[in-house]
Amino acid sequence: MANFMIDAKQKMTYDAIVIGSGISGGWAAKELCEKGLKTLVLERGRNVEHIKDYPTANLRPWEFAYRGRVPLKISEEYGSRRVDPATMHFYVKEGEQPFVQEKPFTWRRGYQVGGKSLLWARQTQRWSDLDFEGPARDGFAVDWPIRYQDLAPWYSHVEKFAGISGNKDNLPALPDGEFLPATALSCIEEHFQRQIALHYQDRHLIQGRCAHITQPQPIHQAQGRAKCMHRTLCSRGCPLGGYFSSNASTLPWAAKTGNMTLRPHAVVHSIIYDEQKNRASGVRVIDANTKEMLEFHARLIFVNASALNTNLILLHSTSHRFPQGLGNDHGLLGKYIAWHNYRGRISAEHEGFKDKTTHGRSPNHAYIPRFRNLYKQETQFLRGYATGFGGKRAFNANSDGIGETLKKNLLDRSLGNWHVSAWMMGEVIPKEQNQVTLDPEKKDPYGIPQLRISADWDENDDLMVKDYMEQLSEMLDKAGFINIEARDSHAAPGSDIHEMGGVRMGKDPKTSLLNEWNQLHACKNVFVTDGACMTSTATQNPSLTYMALTARAADYAVQSLNQLNL
Repeated sequence: MANFMIDAKQKMTYDAIVIGSGISGGWAAKELCEKGLKTLVLERGRNVEHIKDYPTANLRPWEFAYRGRVPLKISEEYGSRRVDPATMHFYVKEGEQPFVQEKPFTWRRGYQVGGKSLLWARQTQRWSDLDFEGPARDGFAVDWPIRYQDLAPWYSHVEKFAGISGNKDNLPALPDGEFLPATALSCIEEHFQRQIALHYQDRHLIQGRCAHITQPQPIHQAQGRAKCMHRTLCSRGCPLGGYFSSNASTLPWAAKTGNMTLRPHAVVHSIIYDEQKNRASGVRVIDANTKEMLEFHARLIFVNASALNTNLILLHSTSHRFPQGLGNDHGLLGKYIAWHNYRGRISAEHEGFKDKTTHGRSPNHAYIPRFRNLYKQETQFLRGYATGFGGKRAFNANSDGIGETLKKNLLDRSLGNWHVSAWMMGEVIPKEQNQVTLDPEKKDPYGIPQLRISADWDENDDLMVKDYMEQLSEMLDKAGFINIEARDSHAAPGSDIHEMGGVRMGKDPKTSLLNEWNQLHACKNVFVTDGACMTSTATQNPSLTYMALTARAADYAVQSLNQLNL
């Protein structure tokens, strides 16, 4: 019987375990497997294979039931009336993982192999030292334990593999990267770019940097990925692999090594802590189909379950040594949650360029990097915001009449003005009161405590939205736009997906949970490299930074294993 138990444990033992298969989990799997570690990747959702499991990727609009709408009963299952039938199979129904909202909070989750890498907006900007030094300058959050020079080579590492298009813009606030040729700006975006340069010295409109292959390199061809064809059906899953996702890129690459074992339908219960060895020894998992509890063992654990679920898992990983959650010696775990502020929205029209119209589709849009409070505090609010910007020539539609008259009017369309829209991405300051905890009574369908989320906007966020609407309205007015309409959506926190924090990095174990290598201060063989690790949010889309942090941490972890330091 003793030998049987030893054999059974050996079959459940790996060199490394990665929790989560999304953007950061996929990179952890790739890097660890490439370096020779037998790696188990745990995914709580179903398996999704590249190409095979993109059921709507090539459907025409008329091939969807209900003309692309979703019956109200079904949309309510997803907690939203804006469910897209082309992508709803990649989102979580509310009942699959209920959570407690102390105040309204939107938690969008994608539980399948690949996670939200199938759904992301694919914008990829590097941080600069202006971002890493933000907390040290104004005293909100704690100082980052790293700077741009620590991450720069890892940005390059992931950019070359993922395939990032963009221009060399030479902006200190937004470092250039390893770029493929950029997609083109439209004439209306070029007009706004010229007008901003004419009226402002501190503001710039550039083409967005995005994870789309515009000129395949040998490394992309080796992945089996092809050039982006500008179908702009990206969130359905790209059968060409034209944009970066775990499914098209990192996970197949990890699988090719022969070192990866992928286990979907594996809901992580907790991380096992060995009190005698003072280290984590494995992961408890609930099989989503059978509800059986299983234990897997490894010398190294990467937690990449997405920010809020990573917090949940660590909070639920209690032991005699860590009664408040793994690594939580000072009660910080789950606190200082932050996200991005997309509340500010602006639309406008332009009466010029009547000799031009929109041709084709672009998977990208223009981008205005942050220009507020970069070098000094100049506003009533801390930090700043970036701006997405795009536009197209609109048709005038006449819906007058009935019957044949209505049909004729609808078909007899004429081109109207250029319509543009802009949206903010503001930096939310991490605050202690914005936090997640485990509900003491309510459980999810697997018997795991529900996550209780307590998060809200504050005056800093409101002032930022006001300034955004004023500044962008002024910029559009100076550029000759008309019918400018600025509005505050008042959307709930979390509405735009970028949750961060709760397991923040820092220099001092008393004020942070992770060190400069994304390693738990108090449990050295556990690494966190998804959004939970973020000390502050900056204004850039965060996924590229998660990828770079993950690759860097994996390299350090394997070196430490080889040197017997873990």
